Amino acid sequence: MVRRLWPFLVASAVSLIPFTVFGMYLVPIAAAAGGDVAEIGGLRGLGGLAALVVGFLVAPLIDRLARELVAAGGLALLGVSAALGAVGNVFALAAFCLLIGASTSILAPSIGAAAADRFTSAAAAGRAATLVSATTSMMAMLAAPVLAVPGLLWGWRGNLLAASTVSLALSAAFFWRGRGRKAPLRVGGNQRISYLTTYRELARIPGALPLLVVAMLRTAAFMGYLAYLAAFYDEKFDLAPGWFALVWSLSGASFFLGNLLAGRHIALERPWIGPEKMLLIGLSVALTSVVLFYFSPTLPLTLVLTALLGASHATVAACVTTLLVRRSGDLRGSALSVNAAGMSLGTFLGAAIGGLGLGLGGYPGTALAFSAITLLAVLFAVRVRRTPSLT
Repeated sequence: MVRRLWPFLVASAVSLIPFTVFGMYLVPIAAAAGGDVAEIGGLRGLGGLAALVVGFLVAPLIDRLARELVAAGGLALLGVSAALGAVGNVFALAAFCLLIGASTSILAPSIGAAAADRFTSAAAAGRAATLVSATTSMMAMLAAPVLAVPGLLWGWRGNLLAASTVSLALSAAFFWRGRGRKAPLRVGGNQRISYLTTYRELARIPGALPLLVVAMLRTAAFMGYLAYLAAFYDEKFDLAPGWFALVWSLSGASFFLGNLLAGRHIALERPWIGPEKMLLIGLSVALTSVVLFYFSPTLPLTLVLTALLGASHATVAACVTTLLVRRSGDLRGSALSVNAAGMSLGTFLGAAIGGLGLGLGGYPGTALAFSAITLLAVLFAVRVRRTPSLT
């Protein structure tokens, strides 16, 4: 499967590089732009807003063009945005953040759907889409150390220009591959589904709406937890940034392995645990872990719970992706696009709700906020299990 999907896996990995560079080199980037770290770092919010808006607007279009052509457009936008980021002033960085959010909201669902299209069985299609997301999570863990060495040679601007070059080259390759390919979305012979009808058809997919809500709530709980993770370890265990980097790697590795192994298991012809049941198990483990995490008395136990949170959320993410791909059929690109937009919204909600809980009740308030979000996701997961696929 990796041999068949390697172009999509490479595109998935490259999509993370520009924002990773922005996060790694935020201090020198802010100095070059003549702003403080908080102001320049806050520009990242523009990317989330762009991803939310563009994801919803282009969702019906992703299935109306050849997947490779859509991916080529996303990669081209990624390359332009990385080049703009290398300019380094405030206006260029604002445009960089906006375009990065827009490009990833196009690229992620298109390559996930394209990977799924390479296989005829529903199980293999779901596994292929999950493999793409697993690669993304792996690169989220590896991108920083991979970029550190070349960054010593040419700095953050060189990293962004290299990302721009690779993205534009991949865009040309995907465009070449996509020429002449047909759009996957057709009903009634050769008649295409209209733009608005696509949303109505998505709403009719069994369990699609609760699945999308689960994805948004799961992202809110996990990304909100990550937003305050460094501060929690610093306050409770006085963990220096260098040591916290190991904690971050532990969380990233757990997420990658959970996503990879869960996706592989539910792609089996007769899995021991089906994806609907595994979705509930993963959310239940996440709920238990997040409650215990903020009250853990020792560092080793807290590290174990950090790993459990990463693995359980990754399991839920794999189940959501697999179920959306299996149940959506030719609408899988649109479904994945709406899912990506909802997760962008969840990222902002999680940070905001977690901050509110922290401000009102300290870390016990944060625990209450994230456990309430996860519990709500469990309730929607029950609805998913009660609406089995019609396929």
